[in-house]
Amino acid sequence: MRLLSGLCLLALAGFAQAQTPVSVASPDGALRVELRVNNEGRPEYSIHRAGHLLVDWSRLGFILADQPKLERNFEIANSAARAFDDTWEQPWGERRFVRNHGNELRVTLNEKTDVRRALIVVFRVFDDGVGFRYEFPDQLQLRAVNIVEELTEFAIAEPATAWWIPGGEWNRYEYLYNKTPLAEVAQAHTPLTLKTQSGVHIAIHEAALVDYSAMWLRRVSGQRLKAVLSPSSSGVPVRRTAPFATPWRTLAIAADAPGLYMSNLTLNLNEPNKLGDVSWVKPFKYVGIWWAMHLGTKTWSSGPKHGATTAETKRYIDFAAQNGFRGVLVEGWNKGWDGDWFADGRDFNFTEPYPDFDLVALAAYAKRKGVHLIGHHETAANIANYEKQLGAALDLYARLGIDAVKTGYVADAGGVQALGEDGQIHFEWHDGQVQARHHLHVVEEAARRHIAVNAHEPIKDTGLRRTYPNWVSREGARGMEYNAWGDPPNPPEHEENLVFTRMLAGPMDFTPGVLSLTGAGGKRIQSTVAKQLALYVVLYSPIQMAADLPENYAKYPKPFQFIKDVPVDWSDTRVLNGEVGDYVTIARKDRNSEDWYLGAITDENPRTLHAALDFLDDGKTYTATIYRDGPGAGFNADGYAIDISTRRVTRHDTIDMPLAPGGGMALRIARK
Repeated sequence: MRLLSGLCLLALAGFAQAQTPVSVASPDGALRVELRVNNEGRPEYSIHRAGHLLVDWSRLGFILADQPKLERNFEIANSAARAFDDTWEQPWGERRFVRNHGNELRVTLNEKTDVRRALIVVFRVFDDGVGFRYEFPDQLQLRAVNIVEELTEFAIAEPATAWWIPGGEWNRYEYLYNKTPLAEVAQAHTPLTLKTQSGVHIAIHEAALVDYSAMWLRRVSGQRLKAVLSPSSSGVPVRRTAPFATPWRTLAIAADAPGLYMSNLTLNLNEPNKLGDVSWVKPFKYVGIWWAMHLGTKTWSSGPKHGATTAETKRYIDFAAQNGFRGVLVEGWNKGWDGDWFADGRDFNFTEPYPDFDLVALAAYAKRKGVHLIGHHETAANIANYEKQLGAALDLYARLGIDAVKTGYVADAGGVQALGEDGQIHFEWHDGQVQARHHLHVVEEAARRHIAVNAHEPIKDTGLRRTYPNWVSREGARGMEYNAWGDPPNPPEHEENLVFTRMLAGPMDFTPGVLSLTGAGGKRIQSTVAKQLALYVVLYSPIQMAADLPENYAKYPKPFQFIKDVPVDWSDTRVLNGEVGDYVTIARKDRNSEDWYLGAITDENPRTLHAALDFLDDGKTYTATIYRDGPGAGFNADGYAIDISTRRVTRHDTIDMPLAPGGGMALRIARK
C-alpha cells in the first residue's frame, strides 16, 4: 500500500505540473491562448475570448512516415514572449496601410525519451485573431521530415453554424456553399466560416502556404475539427528537410461578419515583399475574348468559330481603348486546343499561335492604342509540359510587352501531371505540396520578367501576395462562368456567401459585369443589373474584368458608365454591415483620388439597408451617383430595371438602400 500511495503521489504531481499552461494574450486583452502538455505528454492549446472558452483543448503534433509520431511524451523546455507593433504599406490592395500589432509566444517542446526530438510551436495573437505554426529545428534526430498526418485540432466549444464547401472532392474549390450546424460538417476546405451560438464569428484558414500541402478540415467528433493534408502520389503529403516552418494555422475572430472581413490576420502572418521595387505591378480593368466561349458562340479551338483571331482581337483592343480598359485577355490563341485538350494537355504549345492569330502584330497594335494584351496559359494541369516551356513562354511575353498572364489548371482534383524525381509522370492534387511549389515557381519566374500572375484552378490564397506582389489574383471558387452553363447557375446568395468565406482568403477574379444577365441558351442569370455593378466594389480584386460582350455593353450605356468609372485599387475599405450569405455593404476609397465607392448586395430576399456616410471627410461635400434596383426589379422579375440618380451628400448623411430580391446598389461618391 505504501508503494502504491507513492506512485499515486508521483502521478498526481506529474498531472499537476502538466496542468500549468503557458499563455499569451492579444494587445487588447480580449483573446488569450494557453498551451499545456497534458498528463500523457501531449501538447494542447485552447483559446478564450473575453473570459469565455472559444476553442477547447485541441491537440498538436504529427505522424511521420519513417519515425515515431510527434504527439506525446513532451515537456515544455522553455518559452519566450515578445510584443510587436509596426505598420507596413501595400503596393496595392484593399487598404494602403496595415498595422501589424500583436504578441508572440514561442514554446520549445522536448521529448522525454531517449531520442529527445524537439518541436517548436509559435503563437501570434492579434486583436482580430490567432495564428500558430510549427517549427522543425535543425537537429540530428530529425533532419528529413516526412509528414504523413498533421494532428492539429480545432475544438470549437460552443454550438456553431458553419458555411463550407467540401474538401478533397473532384471539382477542387468550385462548389456552392453549404450552411449547416458545425456538427454536420464532413470534410471542408478553408476558409471555413463559423458563427457560434453566442454570435462570435470565426474563420479557420491558413497563411503563408509555402512548400507544404494545403490543409483541409475533417470533423472527427462533435465540433472537433482536425487538419487533413492534401494528398501526394507518394503517400507522404509533405517531405521537407529541417530546419523549416509550416504554414500558419489561423483563426480570424470577430464579434460579427464585417469584423471577419476587416481582419488583416492572414496578410500580417506572411513575410514582407521579397521582390523589391514592384512599381511595375499595375492594378487594372480588362475585357476579353472569354465570355463568348462560355456562351458557345466562339471556341477556344481552331475552326469557323475560333475566338482568338486577329480581327476579333483588334475589335476588343479598340473597345478597350475607347472605354478606358488597360487590358485585353485572349484565350485560345496558342496551339493545343484542338481535340480533347482536357484529357492531358500535352499538346499545348505556349509560344506558337494559331495561323489566324498574329501575336506580334496584335501586341504592337495594342501598344499603339494604349492597351496591353493579357497572356493566357491553360495547362490542363499538365505542369510537366508547362514547366519545360515556361521560360520561353514568359520570355516571349516580356519581349512583346505583355505584362500579365492568366494561368489555368483545368483538370479534376488529383489530375495534376507532374514530373517526379524518378523521371516519371505522377498524378498530384491541385493543393498538394507539388502544386504549392509549382505556383511559386511560376510567380517567381514571372517576377523576373516583370509579369503579373492571375491563376485559375489554383491553390488557395493564403496571403502570399504580400511576399510576392505580382501574384495579383486567382480564382479558387465558383465564378461567373457558372452563370453561363452551370447546372444550377450561381444562386442569388452565392456572392453574399463568397464575401465572408472565399474572399477572406484574398482577391478573386470573379469576372463580374454581365449586364445582359444572359447565359448560354438564353439562361437567365439570377441577379439584377444593379447587383452586377455592386460586385465591382463588393468582390475585391486588383484586376477586374468587364466580362460581357462589347455589343451588350452598347445596349446598356448608362450602367456601363459605373464599370468604366470604378477603380480597382483602394486606400481604405469599410464593411458597413453584413451577415454571411444574406447581405453586405462595403465602402472603398480610391487610392488615386478622394472619391469613395459603395456596393451593397442581397440574397433572394428583398431588404432595405442603411449606410451612414461618416467615413467621408468632414466639411466636404460630395456628389453621389446612385445606381439602384428600379421598380419591379428582381432576380426572378425584371433584372434590367435600374434607377440612376445623383444627390449631394456629406458625412452627416445616411443612404437608404432598398434592394430587390437578388439585387444590389452601387454608388460613386465623388468629392467636389
